[in-house]
Amino acid sequence: MQSLAQEIKSFSKNNLRKQCTRVTTLSGRRIIETWKGSTVQVVEETVQPETACGYIQDNSWDLQVGYIKPYLLLGSQDAAHDFGTMRKYKVTHVLNVAYGVENAFPDLFIYKTLSILDLPDTDIISYIQECAQFIDQAKADKGVVLVHCNSGVSRSVSVVTGYLMLREKRAFGDAFALVKSARPAACPNPGFMEQLKSFKPQSFTIVNGLNHE
Repeated sequence: MQSLAQEIKSFSKNNLRKQCTRVTTLSGRRIIETWKGSTVQVVEETVQPETACGYIQDNSWDLQVGYIKPYLLLGSQDAAHDFGTMRKYKVTHVLNVAYGVENAFPDLFIYKTLSILDLPDTDIISYIQECAQFIDQAKADKGVVLVHCNSGVSRSVSVVTGYLMLREKRAFGDAFALVKSARPAACPNPGFMEQLKSFKPQSFTIVNGLNHE
């Protein structure tokens, strides 16, 4: 099996925008991905066992949560790993679309995890249907779902935008404007933006309450 660094490098493309994502897993393993043009630098380090207790405190945590709908929230992995924030927003379900980010409270919330790479050529539209079904289930359960990726900027934003286009038949511009207003940091990679602009929700038909292409 390829290491995380090898897998990410194998998907690197020249048109990937510059970005840096920091992941701290529950085991105390830190992964820092830095993209510069067509080059990705991945640094992995292991925290001493005595300091690896659940999650590692980071003073620069992003706990801003975007309110999309009464049952739908958007944020980063930091919000999903902060129990106080989860309680504050009455979260019951968590849709984790990050890569390499573990679920912090598996016994307390209902999770769905899809490991999606934040790369322009990743087919983000292919995940919209499955994500929408999970969000719909949370809504039916009268719960609140938090959708997050690593930074809450690209993958989760794209999923939520696609969900609004699919379920509410919103045009891309309208859906993205709503998401951007709720989560100002929203900035999907160029590939995701193009896919969403070309997304045709009407190509999905409803069968037994579920969407199928």
